[in-house]
Amino acid sequence: MNVIEFQQVWVAYGDRPALKDFSLVAETGERVVLLGPSGCGKTTVLRAAAGFLAPDQGAVLLNGTIAGKEGRLYLEPEQRGLGMVFQDLALWPHLTVHGNLEFGLKAQGIAKAERERRILEMLRLVRLELRANARPNELSGGEQQRVALARALVTQPRLLLMDEPLSSVDFELGLELRNEILTLQKKLGFTLLYVTHNLDEAFAIAQRIVVMREGAIIRMGSVDEIKTYFAERSLVGGKASDQARPP
Repeated sequence: MNVIEFQQVWVAYGDRPALKDFSLVAETGERVVLLGPSGCGKTTVLRAAAGFLAPDQGAVLLNGTIAGKEGRLYLEPEQRGLGMVFQDLALWPHLTVHGNLEFGLKAQGIAKAERERRILEMLRLVRLELRANARPNELSGGEQQRVALARALVTQPRLLLMDEPLSSVDFELGLELRNEILTLQKKLGFTLLYVTHNLDEAFAIAQRIVVMREGAIIRMGSVDEIKTYFAERSLVGGKASDQARPP
């Protein structure tokens, strides 16, 4: 089943096009990575998916239902049933780890006993059950990343959006967190739409990679297909830089 679908989506910020005729389908349980340099439209795709903006042209569908079309939002962000991990994590500093996870569950009207069950289960999954009463400034960078991931997943979304979630961590922690993301995705079965500019990260996370440039898709395929695409352009390893060109 199609969890999210973009149908010929165009988005502009003023006179600057951010997405140009963008069409993409992600199915249940699929891991799709959006790859490309800064300013190529990757984050705009996530913003359109999350309901932070409506497409100027085209449509965004969630589970077959129109969520945004032709400048109008049909589903507000809180109605979309998805989770999101931001680049800056956006944890609430005045809330404990428990409070950060509980916030979204309260907004959904989940009863207290069920809230506590879900929070405990999720904290166990990310190995933070002993840090439930800590505040974000008392946590390490890796722990903060896990809280952001747990907060996004505790509401049991079918779709998880991740915007450059590992860009600020060191190499070894990045490897560890990649593995944790993959483990959670396989265990929970959510669809993942993941943004990065890093080739190695994309190759590790993805089942399918969408290469973007200047608001458009220039290549889409399996990890092996995209490795070949970049190998032919001497770009294997490092970042998908501005050298990435349409064929």
